[in-house]
Amino acid sequence: MRMSRAASALLFFAAALALALAPAGPAAASDGAKIFNMQCRACHAAKSSVAGPSVHGVAGRKIAGLTDFAYSAALKAKSGVWTDAALDAYLAAPGKFAPGGRMITALASPADRAAVIAYMKTLK
Repeated sequence: MRMSRAASALLFFAAALALALAPAGPAAASDGAKIFNMQCRACHAAKSSVAGPSVHGVAGRKIAGLTDFAYSAALKAKSGVWTDAALDAYLAAPGKFAPGGRMITALASPADRAAVIAYMKTLK
């Protein structure tokens, strides 16, 4: 039995609407890798440098916890560990998270931040 054009068009519209209204899936680390490589990699390499600390193993690490990087006093004054929420707040507004810190680049998009955080969690 063949479907009429109207029924076919209605089915297509319903499927497109369902996809558009579906909640976004979890952030993909592969998307985060692309964003990281475009916006973060210049300062944050596998090993700490003068430009920035390594983000390998950052998830769960003490804030300003690496011994091979000279953190700002502002970041050293922060307590706790790098949780998803702390990383999100820092990437959204580094100057607000740690006033007087040296990181000036922010990621405005919540989806981009989630993807970068997902990627950083893969770096061990």
